Amino acid sequence: MDQLSLFNADEYFRFPEELLEYTPHFLPAHEASELEGFLLRTVPWKQRTQKMYDKTVLTPRLTAWYGDETKTYRLGGNSFNVNPWLPELLALKQQIEKSSGYQFNSVLLNLYRNGNDSVAWHRDKESELGNRPVIASVSLGQVRNFDFRKTDQHQNRYSLPLQHGSLLIMKGDLQEHWEHRIAKSVKTMKPRINLTFRMVHEI
Repeated sequence: MDQLSLFNADEYFRFPEELLEYTPHFLPAHEASELEGFLLRTVPWKQRTQKMYDKTVLTPRLTAWYGDETKTYRLGGNSFNVNPWLPELLALKQQIEKSSGYQFNSVLLNLYRNGNDSVAWHRDKESELGNRPVIASVSLGQVRNFDFRKTDQHQNRYSLPLQHGSLLIMKGDLQEHWEHRIAKSVKTMKPRINLTFRMVHEI
């Protein structure tokens, strides 16, 4: 089986390439920085609420959706108003499609403002994403660790530092058997933008 080494020779975890592809310098640093600054200024960032146990809480990050049509997407039981594509986001989508061979019709943007912002352990298994969904994730700004673990082996955790301008493609059975998160950090963190390109199906 072909494997992908995520770490250097001293500390590494070899991850199957049929589940994950990582390109650390997908965007040149200057292009990534220009796009980050543009999105910070332009995107109508919003903080949403979510159900946790019996409480409604604010999500610890800001988000925005862009997509092919000016309509409302339903994803995981929640409704999202979709903004029409910005030319810069559409160009990035087309660049990823050309490089990867996968097609996408929307992108969810997450803004992690500092080390207090995070996303908890989860799998992207919403029915609207279909079976074995492919998600292409571009990181801009602060390097944050992408933690992942098998659903039945929580004691074994692995981390991949997502570099400025990097592209991470999650595919295959990853969402079936693995969970992932961006954890909070006690370290001083600058803003990070994560763009997750998806194919959302109407059901």
